[in-house]
Amino acid sequence: RQAQAVCIPAIHLHMTAATMQVSQKDFEKAQEQLKLLKKDPGNETKLKLYALFKQATEGPCNSPKPGMLDFVKKAKWDAWNSLGNLSQDNARQKYTELVSSLVSAESASQKQDASPEEGRHDGYETILVTTKNNITKIMFNRPDRKNAINHKMYREIIKALEEAGKDDSTIAVITGNGDYYSSGNDLNNFTNIQPGEMEKMAKDGAVLLKEFVGHFIDFPKPLIAVVNGPAIGICVTVLGLCDIVYASDRATFHSPFSQLGQSPEGCSSYLFPKIMGLAKANEILLFNKKLTAAEACAQGLVTEVFPDRTFQKEVWARLEAYASLPKNSLAVSKQLLRSVEKEKLHEVNNKECEVLKERWLSDECVNAIVSFFQKKSKL
Repeated sequence: RQAQAVCIPAIHLHMTAATMQVSQKDFEKAQEQLKLLKKDPGNETKLKLYALFKQATEGPCNSPKPGMLDFVKKAKWDAWNSLGNLSQDNARQKYTELVSSLVSAESASQKQDASPEEGRHDGYETILVTTKNNITKIMFNRPDRKNAINHKMYREIIKALEEAGKDDSTIAVITGNGDYYSSGNDLNNFTNIQPGEMEKMAKDGAVLLKEFVGHFIDFPKPLIAVVNGPAIGICVTVLGLCDIVYASDRATFHSPFSQLGQSPEGCSSYLFPKIMGLAKANEILLFNKKLTAAEACAQGLVTEVFPDRTFQKEVWARLEAYASLPKNSLAVSKQLLRSVEKEKLHEVNNKECEVLKERWLSDECVNAIVSFFQKKSKL
């Protein structure tokens, strides 16, 4: 057993010329493979590669230390010097292994890009959640119901926002599947409720809505709405809590609160007057005015409008460019922008939900919803 212990290091001490030759050949091949990489591996990895290459070709660091203000040269020198007395053979080996891992990672990433299902998140029924190219996309997925938001969908959007806030994506995007962005609150949420259950329905609904809007207020990354078609109610009001809103020219924006005996939510009672002025906000929130995409853009609710035929192509190209920006910088900057009013927004959300709870229990609201369904049944 002692003889075996002595022999093991001897294997490493006596490398054959053939092994050395293969190692040199692999090292040269790795240099060629590195040139073919399409994605930038990042500064930290590039410094490692530089240091290993210098160590493999020249041995331990032998150049004078650059001045403190020569940041690039100092970073390179520090990386090379940190390798100490690592042998040239070992440096060559580590360089080759690192390049090989970068090539493998890029190959796996390309395969994932070719298969859109790869980035799909499981566990959702009413929405589709995918992560690709540093973008987490939350898509309303009840196209047969014009993406109306029922209780299950509310909870799933909350869950998706929680996950997107913690995952590795740089930005999150909300959009709709089909012709509609979303027709807002599914009024079937109010049907088949027995008189004795009304108070519980109103209380539970207010708690759910407060949590839903709270997740938009607290979302830590840039949140972008891609409004692909008509938008109604709650999905219009929370647009004020998104960081950017892009709309197709066929999108419309409608919040018919008084028509249904209800009141504003999504912090719109506070944000809409700030965004578009009190008079315009009153038309929308009090008198049910429907805006075209161009009008919503002119009033500041929408960032930019695109022709419907090029909408998806133009918007997603722009979003992919945004998603390539430094992630932490974007998140920190968003927090600075939001922090000034975060407490106020939660206060407004609380108040709006309290008022809505009272509205849902009022005869006026019940009668308005019954009237809505009666008109609908006649169509």
